[in-house]
Amino acid sequence: MKHNHNDTHPKKKILVIDNETIIGISCKRILEQENYEVTFCQDSIQGLSEALSGNYDLILLDLIMPGIEGMEILQKVKSSGISSDVIIITGYGTVKTAVEAIKLGASDYVGKPFMPEELKIIVKKVFQHSDLVKENIFLKKELDIEHGFKGIISDSPQMKEIFSIVKRVAPTDSTVCITGESGTGKEVIAQAIHRLSLRNAQPFIACDCSSLVPTLLESELFGHVKGSFSGAISTKQGLFEVADKGTLFLDEISNISLETQSKLLRALETRQIRKVGDTNELTIDTRLITASNRDLAKMIKEGSFREDLFYRLQVIPVHIPPLRERTQDIIKLAMFFLNTASKSNNLIAKRFSRGAIEILEKYSWPGNIRELKNLIERIAIFCDSEIIEAAHLPKEILSPATEFKDYKIPSTWEEFKKFKLQIQNEAIMKAEKHFIIESLKNAEGNISRAAKNVGMQRTNFHALLQKHDLNTKNSRKNK
Repeated sequence: MKHNHNDTHPKKKILVIDNETIIGISCKRILEQENYEVTFCQDSIQGLSEALSGNYDLILLDLIMPGIEGMEILQKVKSSGISSDVIIITGYGTVKTAVEAIKLGASDYVGKPFMPEELKIIVKKVFQHSDLVKENIFLKKELDIEHGFKGIISDSPQMKEIFSIVKRVAPTDSTVCITGESGTGKEVIAQAIHRLSLRNAQPFIACDCSSLVPTLLESELFGHVKGSFSGAISTKQGLFEVADKGTLFLDEISNISLETQSKLLRALETRQIRKVGDTNELTIDTRLITASNRDLAKMIKEGSFREDLFYRLQVIPVHIPPLRERTQDIIKLAMFFLNTASKSNNLIAKRFSRGAIEILEKYSWPGNIRELKNLIERIAIFCDSEIIEAAHLPKEILSPATEFKDYKIPSTWEEFKKFKLQIQNEAIMKAEKHFIIESLKNAEGNISRAAKNVGMQRTNFHALLQKHDLNTKNSRKNK
């Protein structure tokens, strides 16, 4: 999911509260170069009044000031429910206090003296994180709306067309044949048709035709009488009878034998069934929906599927496209599955980083929605931070075969040497980021302990966190 932040977007508003004139003016000059709208307050009481106005996206706040100290301003801002992000400005010896400020809701801190680039990076990182949170909140609201359409989550034109078909066909008794790859959600569509139908107060019965041998499948569908075959110790209702007045969903209809196909066709045409071993016929009123991940038209040519049954089943054909053909649905589905898994299992993970979103959207998802659901649940269980980063995703979805697709292959030896250096540098960056993430995991998110464990100064370790744009907020919260 890519977003274009261009000049049509309103400028981000930043409030700087610092009693040191040179710090305030420097912050204003540096950040205005980045197209932010910056207000500087040297007086802490005036600064608190401005902060509580709620007019700012971000507040840069000095901790040590005469009048009202920064920590008190932070507490008042956070307790008032104002959504402004806060970055603490710290002097020498106040880093410990800055960590306490993080626990109270500050997003990050910058130590004095700081370089212009350092301030720009921290501010940019905080805004990116804030935008991501807002984006995920918006997505969750959208998901609630989409969930109202009988549990189907989609924003793609193909699926909207299917929704339209479902709404139109649901109130009728027409047979529906749903096709699509395995894992695309064929049963979910069948359930939606039933729930929107006039039969919704009656049973919805599902049967996987691929799970039973032909003789047992016939008995399962039509029932049998006692003694009709070995093991038939009592008379049994078939699924057509159980689903009477309701809906029967036959998944993987392509797996039924030609003999059972013949009996199914007769049941559809006469609205009557005969139990295995019985001479009497039973009238049924059952709406039939079928599904297949195989090409039934091709099976007709091969002689393994009856053409007359095919046309009887396919009064209303519905084809569900694979997930790779509706990439705009991937993040919405991923968010829904993450939200569900986190709530039901009391997990930490709440959202995805932009890097993770891009990887999820680029993957082909051969197992479709089922694969996505299982993968998100697995990642959520093992993720120990609120944000799922690209590094948390398994290797199988990173598409190693396309590793060099975005590079222009050099045409001269000199260009190749530069190309080789570029690849080496990128590989080192990836390894460095993985090293930092693993170090934090082993230290349970404690930055000081992680730095000590790997033999680094805490300041150097923190610089690497910033360099790789890693979210350190949660790490400090665990401190």
